[in-house]
Amino acid sequence: MLSEKAMAIHRRLCGVYGCPIPYFHSLDPVSELVSSLLSHRTRNAESGRAFKALRARYPDWDAVLAAPTAEIEETIAGVTWPELKAPRIQAVLRAVRERSGGLDLGFLKDLTVPEARAWLEAIPGVGPKTSAAVLSFSVLRMPALPVDSHHHRVAQRTGLIGPKVDVGPAHAILRAQLPADWDAQSLYDYHEVLMLHGQRCCHYRNLACGACAVLDLCPTGQARRPAARAAATRDLGHPAA
Repeated sequence: MLSEKAMAIHRRLCGVYGCPIPYFHSLDPVSELVSSLLSHRTRNAESGRAFKALRARYPDWDAVLAAPTAEIEETIAGVTWPELKAPRIQAVLRAVRERSGGLDLGFLKDLTVPEARAWLEAIPGVGPKTSAAVLSFSVLRMPALPVDSHHHRVAQRTGLIGPKVDVGPAHAILRAQLPADWDAQSLYDYHEVLMLHGQRCCHYRNLACGACAVLDLCPTGQARRPAARAAATRDLGHPAA
C-alpha cells in the first residue's frame, strides 16, 4: 500500500536528515501569508530578502496595503514576477481585512485544519500550498501538509503520486497516505525531509541516485540504475558491461 511506502520513505529520510526538524522561523500568520506569496517560483534567498525589505520599509501590513503598488513592486524587485506579486499581495491583504475585520489571522487557530484552509483558499490567489504553509509554518503550528516543487518531485519519482498529478491535487493525496492523527511537528518533518531530499539528492537534473537512501523504494531510481552504472564505467575508462 502507498501509505506503508510513504511511512517507509519517511522513516528512512528522517534517519538521514534528522527528525524532529526545528521550524525555520516563527512568523505570525499574516506575515507567513505574505512570505509564502513571495516565495512562489522564487529561491528562498531571494524571497527572504524581499520579505525583509518589506518589513524594513513599512511599519506594518496596513502600511503595505496603503502604499503605491509600484513602490511595493520596487521593494520586492528581486523575486520572480514582482509586477504580478505586488498587486497580488495587496489584493490578498485587502481580502483578509475585508473578511476578518483586520489584518490578524490568529482566529484560524480556533478552526479545524480543513475549515482554516477553506477560509484561506476562498481568497483569490491563495492555493493549497499557501494555505498549508500559513497553518504549518507560522506560529499557529497547525497540522497541515504543504507540498512544494521539491517535495512534489520526490513524491512523483518514488511513485507516491502519479506522473500527471500536479502540485495542487497532490496535497490531498499525500496527506491521505499519512496517519490522520499526526501532529504539526510530524507533518512538518515529513514535508521537510522530502523537500531536503529533493534539494540535496533527487535534483531536477543530475539525479544523485547512487547516494539515495530510498533507492530501493524508488521506481525512477531503479529504472536509471543500468544507465548510471554504464556512465560511471565510461568515466573510469572501462567498457560498459
